[in-house]
Amino acid sequence: MKAKRLIIVAVGGQGNLLASRVLSEAALSAGLPVRMSEIHGMAQRGGVVESAIVFGDAQSTIISDGEADVLLGFEPSETLRAVKKCNPDTFVITNTYPLPPFTAAIGKGVYPEMDVVEKLLKEKSSRYIGIDGIALAQKAGNEMALNMVLLGALIQTEEIPISREAVVETIKTKTKPAFAEINSRAFEMGFEAASAS
Repeated sequence: MKAKRLIIVAVGGQGNLLASRVLSEAALSAGLPVRMSEIHGMAQRGGVVESAIVFGDAQSTIISDGEADVLLGFEPSETLRAVKKCNPDTFVITNTYPLPPFTAAIGKGVYPEMDVVEKLLKEKSSRYIGIDGIALAQKAGNEMALNMVLLGALIQTEEIPISREAVVETIKTKTKPAFAEINSRAFEMGFEAASAS
């Protein structure tokens, strides 16, 4: 199968690693070739984290500038920062709830206006979905389920060749039992939100 390249960007603590693991495990269980990169960045809370997953026939997980088929962003300004990975055919999905860095909070930096972020992301991609993933995660029962909301939105687009059922089963078996129900609910909410976009 032709390679499909996915970049996931987040801030440390938002669950990028778990989301990447769930997608990769779901692909493996469905018999799809998959390669996942190491996480780049500071995995501690507040640091920038980026991962790359390549589905299909590929020799490397390196996704150069302009090569991403899909960009999935857990934080809007980080999504914008990663837009260099996009090309005119890239599909961008992002959480629209901002998490300004410490420098912006103390007045040493400026956080971009969300309408500007969305305008730029739309200009740099073929399709764009922006959802308030934090609100949906809170509604599901825990704002830490943001990653599952965004996985739901991603799978709904059918940009990644993994079935809804495969991801739901992986969430149930590969996430902590105490959070499996919330994570599954968050995934479904993200799926429905993307359907409405």
